Amino acid sequence: MLDLEKVKKDLISIVEDVLFQTKLEKGDMFVVGCSSSEINGGVIGKNSSEEIGELIAETLINYFNEKEIHLAFQGCEHINRALTIEKAVAKERGLDIVSVVPKFHAGGATSTAAYKMMENPVVVEFITADAGIDIGDTSIGMHIRHVQVPIRPAIKSLGSAHVTALGHRPKLIGGARAEYQ
Repeated sequence: MLDLEKVKKDLISIVEDVLFQTKLEKGDMFVVGCSSSEINGGVIGKNSSEEIGELIAETLINYFNEKEIHLAFQGCEHINRALTIEKAVAKERGLDIVSVVPKFHAGGATSTAAYKMMENPVVVEFITADAGIDIGDTSIGMHIRHVQVPIRPAIKSLGSAHVTALGHRPKLIGGARAEYQ
């Protein structure tokens, strides 16, 4: 039986580690890809859990609201990995809102829970986030700005799910004569 309190505690530890390594600031964007199936010991998309999705979404929404860092929850492949975000953030960043509402089997448990919990949620097809966490190998890379930098959190799994993260660094341009710092 999965210990949900341990999942919540580990999630906070992982996120704190990623934020420490990426040095995100107020107003930055953080993307979350999450397979509740993988956390629960199943195969991605085959053992979804509303309870786990709600736990992940609620924990992260509360945590990131305190930090004033924007959150985007990546949906599953059935909605082309579109992202649930707050409408104000979509408008502020000039993002195109799409017509879909994440559902349990077409969006994923975590994205669906986030859509229900956010103040004024919308879904966008693309973002360029500053960093993100990938719980269960959901492939968040398409939503992280270039140049992506792998982050290795000290805790490498959440429940049964493999956890990785991505940050970014400025592009190094200019060639042999360029100086960077």
